[in-house]
Amino acid sequence: MKTLFKTFLLLSLSIVFVQSCEDEPVDPVIVVDSDNDGVPDGIDNCPNISNPNQEDSDSDGIGDICDPTNDTDSDNDGVANDVDNCPNIPNPDQLDSDNDGIGDACQNNPGLTPLYPCENGMAGPYPCDGYDLMGYLPVSVLANNMGNPEGSDIWGWTDPTTGKEYALVAMTNSTAFVDVTDPTNPIFLGRLDTATSTSFWRDVKVYDNYAFIVADNVGAHGMQVFDLTRLRNVANPPENFTSDAHYTGFGSAHNIVINENSGYAYAVGTSRGGTYGGGPLFINIQNPLNPQDEGGFFGYAHDAQVVTYNGPDSDYSGREILIGSNENEVVIADITDKGNPVTISTIDYNNIGYVHQGWFTEDMKYFILGDETDEMGFGNNTRTIVFDFSDLDNPSFKMDYFGPTSAIDHNGYVKGNIYYQASYAAGLRIIDISGINSNTMTETGYFDTHPENNNTSFNGAWSVYPYFASGNIIVSDIERGLFIVRPSN
Repeated sequence: MKTLFKTFLLLSLSIVFVQSCEDEPVDPVIVVDSDNDGVPDGIDNCPNISNPNQEDSDSDGIGDICDPTNDTDSDNDGVANDVDNCPNIPNPDQLDSDNDGIGDACQNNPGLTPLYPCENGMAGPYPCDGYDLMGYLPVSVLANNMGNPEGSDIWGWTDPTTGKEYALVAMTNSTAFVDVTDPTNPIFLGRLDTATSTSFWRDVKVYDNYAFIVADNVGAHGMQVFDLTRLRNVANPPENFTSDAHYTGFGSAHNIVINENSGYAYAVGTSRGGTYGGGPLFINIQNPLNPQDEGGFFGYAHDAQVVTYNGPDSDYSGREILIGSNENEVVIADITDKGNPVTISTIDYNNIGYVHQGWFTEDMKYFILGDETDEMGFGNNTRTIVFDFSDLDNPSFKMDYFGPTSAIDHNGYVKGNIYYQASYAAGLRIIDISGINSNTMTETGYFDTHPENNNTSFNGAWSVYPYFASGNIIVSDIERGLFIVRPSN
């Protein structure tokens, strides 16, 4: 009798779920994702209940979580997904030796099953080539509900003590901290709310196990400092964190740049009416909880890279060199002496839209630059500009690389012979630069976080962090949130 009653109750509840899935209200937005699981309603097999893995065990078009004829135990180990500490690998014992919420079966298994493998050009609903979707967290989880939140920049941190990997995801109203050690089961640990108000430009970088966070166009936000080792001991996630220090030597900043070798942070894109006209501010963060102002460099910089130079130009070996992406030109400066920064040279190029962001190759011979608006202004496909910086006093244009779509390129980073490019509506693009000496760059893969289109628009992938030792890559998407991807096989 009890079994019949339970069956009747489950069927009744399931009917309610199915009814709610079928009665999707009309929404004027072109792409609707009612349950914020990263799958648009038009192709979601249960659009009102979050099910990013789209499990449909009996292939009847209704996701298991909505289907009265299926349970929600993906790995069939007798433990329901919502309480299973490793839902895609059978572990009925639920062993968790370090009590971190991740079952040993997941944490100690390098062959984790992707959330969506890239098969026949698709990883679930996402176009792909050679890259699997391991895990995903939507904006609705990462951000609080203040100000219709969106995703912004992203960075990563690896705990030197535990080896765990964390995504630091900048949102319009906060910064989210996610344990991505097990990429198939990311754990949202909590968030640090904005110091002032909502900003579409929030940026975070890391030095000495501290996160440094700035925001643009938000008054007296300054720089929040957060001790990342606190993430080791989050007993009941998610937490609402507070900052460990708050530097107010400037108000808003478009970006924060850090040279981890020197222990200096550089706030760029600050007020044009300030002492340095929006140029980089020099902030000594060698004591992270007590940042010190050490001057600046005049001339508005939108973004920059600062390195302790060990490239081919021996004149500058060991010097601290800044490469500024300054709207209408690239500026190379020696900022070793903070009281006397010196411009080494400048360079521009044809058809400038907006000189946005760039990164050195690992040998520091070439600098790879993204122009954010040339696709809009000149009608070209995604263009990446390469300069030869072998002689910092006499930089030269090397080549243009054009991608396969008309999407706008945003942030890009180099690791080894790969350039990882966040290309807005075309998602993450993987570009082989091993032939750059002979003017050859080749796209070898991609993962498109914005499946609707590859338009020339400000939607989709904002940035990428490719530096985890695990090989997992994290991507921030404006509308969808955090993606964790890795090469197939």
